[in-house]
Amino acid sequence: MPPDRADTASTAPSAAVPADTADTPVSDAAPPAALGAHGALGVEQAEAALVEHYTRLVRLAYLVLPPSLGRNRRVLTAHALVQRSLPRGRTAAVAERSAIPAQSRTEGGGRGTTGAGRNPGYAYVRERVLRQALDAGRPLRRLARPRRAQLPPLLPHVWGLRLFPRSGGADELALDQRLSGLSGPARAAFALRGPELLTDEEVRRLLHAAGAEDTETALTEAAEAAERRIGTADPVELLRSPEFDPCSLQARPTDLMRRRQYGRAALAATAALLVCGTLLGLPGDGWGPDGDADPAYGRGAAVASALDPARVRRIAPAAWQTSARTDFSVWPARGPLAEDRALLGRALTAWAAPGASVQISATPATPSGPPMGSPQLLYAGKVDAARVVLFHDGLRVVRYAEPAAGGEGAAALDFARVDGADAAAAGALVVGRSDGEVRYLTAPWVRGTSVRDLLDPAGPARPLRRDADGVTDPLASPAMARDCRAWDTLSVRDGTADTGATDAHATDTGATDTGATDAGATDRLLTDLGELTPARLTSGPPSAPRDVSAPADRAAWARTACLLPAMRSHGVRSVNSWPYARQPLPESNGTATWLCTRAETWRGPGSRVLAQFQAPSRTTAPGAVAARAEDSPACGVRESQVLAGVLWKSRGGTWYVLAAGSGKLGSVEVSGGVRGRAPGNLLAVRAAEGAQAELYGRSPDGARVDALR
Repeated sequence: MPPDRADTASTAPSAAVPADTADTPVSDAAPPAALGAHGALGVEQAEAALVEHYTRLVRLAYLVLPPSLGRNRRVLTAHALVQRSLPRGRTAAVAERSAIPAQSRTEGGGRGTTGAGRNPGYAYVRERVLRQALDAGRPLRRLARPRRAQLPPLLPHVWGLRLFPRSGGADELALDQRLSGLSGPARAAFALRGPELLTDEEVRRLLHAAGAEDTETALTEAAEAAERRIGTADPVELLRSPEFDPCSLQARPTDLMRRRQYGRAALAATAALLVCGTLLGLPGDGWGPDGDADPAYGRGAAVASALDPARVRRIAPAAWQTSARTDFSVWPARGPLAEDRALLGRALTAWAAPGASVQISATPATPSGPPMGSPQLLYAGKVDAARVVLFHDGLRVVRYAEPAAGGEGAAALDFARVDGADAAAAGALVVGRSDGEVRYLTAPWVRGTSVRDLLDPAGPARPLRRDADGVTDPLASPAMARDCRAWDTLSVRDGTADTGATDAHATDTGATDTGATDAGATDRLLTDLGELTPARLTSGPPSAPRDVSAPADRAAWARTACLLPAMRSHGVRSVNSWPYARQPLPESNGTATWLCTRAETWRGPGSRVLAQFQAPSRTTAPGAVAARAEDSPACGVRESQVLAGVLWKSRGGTWYVLAAGSGKLGSVEVSGGVRGRAPGNLLAVRAAEGAQAELYGRSPDGARVDALR
């Protein structure tokens, strides 16, 4: 035996059928007289046709199945489809189901139904195989029940081995690639016109009977694939090679290391299941219908404490003035419903074991599991049409909301990560959203609130009232807007430096600039990006960001605000916009500003960076995004280096490649479709419209600096 045949396997049920008989015309296995008066086909007749032409049927299924399944699964699925194609009962009606009549259509050896096709048993099984193979290529639908052919076959299955047809030559590979580009019905038409020798009319009727929709397109694609020769070979003749014979197979082992890992994991899971089952069956205070908590959460001292509304932690109103920390951990418990134990109990139960009616959302990388102990109460009260409860557990802020009118309305549970917060990051929380507006709960050290429109840098701040608990009046939420005609931000006056000041909520009844001249007071801009925690906006170099207060900073943010939607719902903690370069434009077209806008996240990874080119403009039109990156250190504390470029057209109609880097660059170079070099951190080179070029820089010591991407 040759060495290359030692690993060959065949899964055909009968070894008496040689592979080369698949396309040989055969005599009628059952003449028309064998059919009953009502067109009934016996299961024995179908089984005889299946066994006799098994190789032919399996190859038909293999050719029609989608190539995306992979060769091993296509082989096993093809055998499974053929073996599942027998009638379910003792007989099957074929008078109406048969797409090809039993009698011969062509005389004299022309193209038409072969002997096998005139066999009603074979015609029935072939139609069943074709129908299942086409079903296997249809995509799974979310709400529809999957068909059996769309699922991996249970049988046949070979453990520890991968089976696939023997490899052919370059022509067979080219044909396989050509077939993979066809649709399932087109591959079926190709196989039926080729090895099955059916006419176009017969193929059309058989495809229609098998459930194919656009049979005309399938026939057209199949005809084009058959007419184009592959080298000197006929594509139809290539189908007879071992490359497309799923009954002449090679065997190879699966991934042995992965199989051993799966085995060990299955053994460990079985052992853990046995131990848990034993513990659950023990008598005593185990989980059961009499427990206080949902069985998914369990019961114990920590659980009882976490679910007890009387044990939630409450911070004194003035604790923040003497605390070494100034973050959410020193927020006092506020709100008119802070003593409503029934509401707190529902909120804690939903947090510990949310039911099917509770809608849960969480910022990226924020765990949504139950509390580890008694959480801290921040707020409980009625906001618009909902009762809202805010908790803090040291890592997360959790917001629970239920309809204020009661009833069976769905509750909501939102999680946001806030570990590592400082006074600036803990200045406010979103307490409610409705009708495109947002309300904030401000920190106890906030002395005043107002609204600033980023798109109106010269406009004054608008007053924004707060109630005695620090809840603001509603303001337009840019996170819920469909356009960018305005970008309202919350401006908070922070007085944490003056800890001797009185509590803002005891004196602030609505005036937004209370204590405007107080020493230590700082105005900070916060914007809603669709999360519980608003993002802080800053300007300046990464090493020393500052609050947006200078006219130049507000003017730059006016043309940057409409780019903020790219950072929505991403767990953003702060966004800094740094004008890292100013470039005189060629042909006296004014001076452009280059900015790097970086969004930092609460979790650390996942930062987003935008390099922006702002040409001179009298409007607040957004700048052009020159480059963007994610998880890049550019424009950050660790790496303030940045380089970006754009293709720009002057007022005179000349195109240029413009580039700018941070001040640490020694030179900037461009290559490819445009070539040029300039010392320093600025470059301007003439180019053609649509030119493609590679941009890079050199540090003063000669090291290469790549452009942001």
